[in-house]
Amino acid sequence: MAAPSQKALLETVPTSLFIGGEWRAAENGATFEVHDPATGRVLAHVADGSPADGLAALDAAAAAQADWAKVAPRERAELLRAAFEKLTERIEEFALLMTLEMGKPLAEARGEVTYGAEFFRWFSEEAVRIHGRYAVAPNGATRLVTMKQPVGPTLMITPWNFPLAMGTRKIGPALAAGCTMVVKPAHETPLSMLALAQLLDELGVPKGVLNVVPTAHSGALMEPLIRDPRARKLTFTGSTGVGRKLVEQSAQQLLRLSMELGGNAPFIVFEDADIDAAVRGAMLAKMRNIGEACTAANRFFVHESVAAEFATKFADAMAALSIGKGTVKGVEVGPLITAKARAGVDELVQDAIGKGARALTGGVALPGKGFFYAPTVLADVPASARLLTEEIFGPVAPVASFSDEADAIARANDTEFGLVGYVFTKDLSRAIRVAEALEFGMVGINQGIVSNPAAPFGGVKQSGFGREGGFEGIEEYLETKYVGIAL
Repeated sequence: MAAPSQKALLETVPTSLFIGGEWRAAENGATFEVHDPATGRVLAHVADGSPADGLAALDAAAAAQADWAKVAPRERAELLRAAFEKLTERIEEFALLMTLEMGKPLAEARGEVTYGAEFFRWFSEEAVRIHGRYAVAPNGATRLVTMKQPVGPTLMITPWNFPLAMGTRKIGPALAAGCTMVVKPAHETPLSMLALAQLLDELGVPKGVLNVVPTAHSGALMEPLIRDPRARKLTFTGSTGVGRKLVEQSAQQLLRLSMELGGNAPFIVFEDADIDAAVRGAMLAKMRNIGEACTAANRFFVHESVAAEFATKFADAMAALSIGKGTVKGVEVGPLITAKARAGVDELVQDAIGKGARALTGGVALPGKGFFYAPTVLADVPASARLLTEEIFGPVAPVASFSDEADAIARANDTEFGLVGYVFTKDLSRAIRVAEALEFGMVGINQGIVSNPAAPFGGVKQSGFGREGGFEGIEEYLETKYVGIAL
């Protein structure tokens, strides 16, 4: 499908709240601006949901829960399959919309639409495979029946960096399991979620099953919902700091939680690795989504015998990237999401350089409109540099060397985070040893991308808990009920 003009596309995207199957203005009439990070221009004014609007959305979700839970699994599956097909058909308009509000190049945005749609296809197949078990009690006097039932109304908070896929990764299993939901998209990028809600509404998702409440005041809107006893689950993708606050707020209601939080991913290159393949993997692990991803490689540990070769080739590849507005053909690196985000990235880079690191390429914010930062490779990064302990969230790659396998593992694990790690080696035994020793929820061996709808995504330690995707993904939205039957 050919992409419409930017103006025509923006005119078709709803900018209201979606509550109980109806598009409505915010209760107080307030709106907030959505900006193009490549130019700073205002794309749209979106309804700014209030706490009262949030409670109205939860009212709708709670009212729809019982009926949605009774819908046949095949019917829920067919809705999800139709959503996959329609989203795939409309890839160009969703990609353009995402590029406009988030900044990523169109090629990457198309990839996100494809990736996001796959969650609908995957969970359409899982919807009809929800099952329990039947067993005989050890004493033979009772039959033990376990069954799976939907958790219930679910609160969803999605991030700005993957504004479509982080929604489908939550909405897909919730619909499949029979849960209703209230979605609060990031205020930086609400348009993709509102367009998705419009698509699902057109496909016949019943009123009240999906509710979307954008707001520029997330804490004020979400806290009353989290403390409301009708909400039975909270799923959040975002920073660890915010995640901690949400866990605290949810304790009163003992909400079922899924937390996909920050990362500090190590990228380990051993001396026997194919260096050219490692550089290609590093480009994927670092530059996917302009480096604005929790899975982005944050710390590059390279064996001292190949560190110089790797860093030089990596810097050459980074320097060759084309930078600009994501809608321009051939652009490979778009802007960061805000001026504040760019300033934070530069602060980390200057801290490292001030402590002795060398910029092999980049290391500067780019002048002009938009929030652009030059792709950067830093060599000889000292252990005291902040960017080895803090999530960078930008196109910056710090390279440090290690001496042996034990050293590499120790340095990789020396972080409070535990989302994903990457390992490049030709030695299968080493690959297994290191994967088992790394304290991360996911490990990529000789590849720079691990995300896959068919695999469980999630971390350990301060990177959160719960899994999204894979067979495990739907379990997060199901409760287990045991029925004992006396004979």
